[in-house]
Order: sequence, then C-alpha cells, then structure tokens
Amino acid sequence: MDAGRRIERVLDMAVAHAEAPGAPPRLAEAIRYAVFPGGHRIRPRLCLAVAAACGDDDPASSDAAAAAIELLHCASLVHDDLPCFDDAPMRRQKPSVHVAYGEPLAVLTGDALIVLAFETLARGAARQPERLASLVGLVARAVGSPAGIVAGQAWESEPEVALSNYQQAKTGALFAAATVTGAAAAGAPSLPWRLLGECLGEAYQVADDLRDVACRQEEIGKPAGRDATLGRPNAALLLGMGGALERLKRLAREAIEVIPACPGADALRAEIAAQTRLFLPASLQREEMLA
Repeated sequence: MDAGRRIERVLDMAVAHAEAPGAPPRLAEAIRYAVFPGGHRIRPRLCLAVAAACGDDDPASSDAAAAAIELLHCASLVHDDLPCFDDAPMRRQKPSVHVAYGEPLAVLTGDALIVLAFETLARGAARQPERLASLVGLVARAVGSPAGIVAGQAWESEPEVALSNYQQAKTGALFAAATVTGAAAAGAPSLPWRLLGECLGEAYQVADDLRDVACRQEEIGKPAGRDATLGRPNAALLLGMGGALERLKRLAREAIEVIPACPGADALRAEIAAQTRLFLPASLQREEMLA
C-alpha cells in the first residue's frame, strides 16, 4: 500500500473512533469535516518516509505516528482559523470549521483532534511499549510550550518575536516531530533526525509566507495577505520575494544534506526533493528555486 493510501486509511480509522455511538452528532461531523479532504498530507508522508528509510519494522507504529501528526496539524488549522486568531473564513477550498459549525464547536473540534491524536498513537503503538513512551514524549514536545505549535500561536500575542523562533515553533515543530517520530516508530535513534525536520519546517513556512504575499485565495484555498493585515512575521515581507525564494532554496538543499545515514537514504533524498516541490503552488514554482 502506498503512503497516501496508508495515511487516509489510518486517519479514517482514527476519526471513526470519534464517531462511535454516543458522540454528539455535530461534533463528530465537524471532526471528520476538519480532517477530510486533506491537503498534500506532507507531514505524515514525511513521517512514513523516514520510517521506511529506517526499516519500518512495525508499520502499525509508524502509521499511528503519522496519523497523530496529521490530526494535530488539522487541530492547529481549526484553531488558527478562529475569529480570535486569523478569523479566516476559508480553509482547503471550503468554509472553515467555525464558519460551517459555529465557533463553540470549532474550539471543541480542535480540542478533540488533539486528544484523538494521542489516543491514536497509544492504540497503534501499544505492541511496542518502549517505543510508545518515546513517541508520546516526542509528539507532546511538538504541541506544547516552550517550542511547540501552541507556543508558536502564542508568539502572535507577544509585542516582538524573532522570525526564526516564530517559524520554528508555529511550523517547524510538527515537521521535526514527523521526522523524529518516523525514526522512533521504526526503532531508530530519533535525535539525529530532528535537524531534517527543522530544515523542512522552516522551508515550508517560508513557502507559506510567499503564498500569503503572492497568491490569490482561489489558488491556496485560504485568505491571502493575512500576515500584512494582522502584523504577523513573514519572510517574504521581511526579505522580499527574491530573498525569501533564496532562503527557501537554501533550506531545501540543507534538508537533503542533513539526512542521517540509514538504509534508505537514497530513496529518502528523492522523496524529500519531490515533497519540497509541493511546498509552493504552480504559479510560484521555478526550477531554479529548488535546484
């Protein structure tokens, strides 16, 4: 089974647990709405790619890790779109969860997805308790404070923030979690894989900044120009389009260079190169940028 089908299958199974008899019907519906259909599923694909490069000797654990990462990403999008944050009416080419189901249910949907991520991780990696303990710690670090996605969101409420610190927490944390949990799920040491995730996370955030500045809502599936409107740090605004593109090019190259020695290193390099080309929409893709 290819990675895309693996991811959709395990996500569907996870969401089905939240839809079990007795669940509030509209909450269950909102949870599925927030997860499907997804985007490129870049983070769980990265998790599975690293697991494969490390041998993937327990696919149930790597599937669970990949699903947990994506559920947390979906939760962050639901909360990020709320009126108290970005007040974004669109996400993935459809109304945001708070627009479709109301603000109270959107808050609860994000909360439920966070809990569901850890439940999915615990259920999927139960046969490998020594790995499960490591996986829970690695995922938790990517979510909370001082350097997880919650901290990344909180930096937006501070009067000043360094662009790199903001990007590492808001976006890089889940990318780093994807690489380290992919390794841990396969029984490999996780620490050497963090730098790869950090490089890719920063690269993705730079690409997102470029999309926000240069693309239309119809192309990116969410409102454009929000960083300037809300006064948020943005690499394209700070460095200019050319500077941001060069930064993205450098980070994509560094990501390839820092892949640790592993049995599937060559295949992973090819996968990373392919994935980084998905960071930008067609209107911003230039061959020289990621060469």
